Amino acid sequence: MPKKEISFENAMERLEEIVNLLEGGESSLDQSLSLFEEGVKLVKICNEKLEKAESAVKQLINVDGELVESDFYEGDKND
Repeated sequence: MPKKEISFENAMERLEEIVNLLEGGESSLDQSLSLFEEGVKLVKICNEKLEKAESAVKQLINVDGELVESDFYEGDKND
């Protein structure tokens, strides 16, 4: 059975819940480790989604009065 894909927003929301639970200090060691493991997986999912989105982002730049589509970072090479 294929695993349901979680959205970036839902993953971030769950990460915030996990952080709050861990910071609360009321979880047992086993619960804390389980929450930490879930958090690591969610961070990986979020990073993959961000990388995918970043590669899809295009920047419009003006070249000799003409709009040209270019890779996101091409316009920031001087920074």
